Amino acid sequence: MISFRRLTVPVLSSCLFFLLTLLGAPAHATTPGTTTTAPASSTATTVLRGRASWYGSYFQGRRTTSGERYNRFAYTCAHKTLPFGTRLRVTNVKNGKSVVVRVSDRGPFRHQRIIDLSEIAARPLGVVECGAATIVAEVVAANTPLGPATTPKNLAALFAADPNPNAAFATYKVPAAIEPTAAPETTTEKATLIAASPASKAQVMTATETANCPAGFLIQAGSFVDEANARSVQARIKSLLPDVNVQVAQDLLDGRQRSRVLVGNFNERPEAEAVRQQLLMWGIGGLVREVALR
Repeated sequence: MISFRRLTVPVLSSCLFFLLTLLGAPAHATTPGTTTTAPASSTATTVLRGRASWYGSYFQGRRTTSGERYNRFAYTCAHKTLPFGTRLRVTNVKNGKSVVVRVSDRGPFRHQRIIDLSEIAARPLGVVECGAATIVAEVVAANTPLGPATTPKNLAALFAADPNPNAAFATYKVPAAIEPTAAPETTTEKATLIAASPASKAQVMTATETANCPAGFLIQAGSFVDEANARSVQARIKSLLPDVNVQVAQDLLDGRQRSRVLVGNFNERPEAEAVRQQLLMWGIGGLVREVALR
């Protein structure tokens, strides 16, 4: 009995060591073919800026690069390099609409575009009607719900932080210090460029992609019954922002004359939002309006 127990102790120890080693091994080592998403940094956010397109019913049911079948009614997307399962909050910088999607495929591989959205994800952003759109996409936590999302409060800051804004697309790290309430001159930390296209924005834009899309944005900085009050606000904004166009528009509302103070014309919503936040710091409220500037 004693000899038997002495012989089994090393054997049991070896078995225990083997089990502990097996349990301590990384998950991807025992499940070949799967890809895990690295946890997002608490101090920086990965941001992608560029053109997004979409793919619809023609690809329905086809197998994607990840192995799952494409479903046009699932909030997914294709990206060239991001790990499968990565979640992105994608925002159309023209209209400010956002959606959270999951990377399930590889692509797109044409026209310098950075992301292909499923049909259901592209519709709320207006990408289906436009054909393509300029977007800002942030890598978000793996437990972020998929589907339509609120517009990021710091969209203007994320867009303005792009270290290479003239490139067709760029990927960069944005420090947590860039907050929606921070004035541009107070932001000390800068974004770090990860990758950029040698092509310019103008080289990837076409007339067909901008058809039926919002033509521009204005800031309505007040609506007044007394035109003198509107002119006073107009004069103050002009003194603070001499390079920005400020107008007073006359409208008839419920039989009463109204004078609206309109600031801008801005090509993209983040530009208008940045000026709106700047006006707010000076005590001038307002809202961004989508308009057809023709």
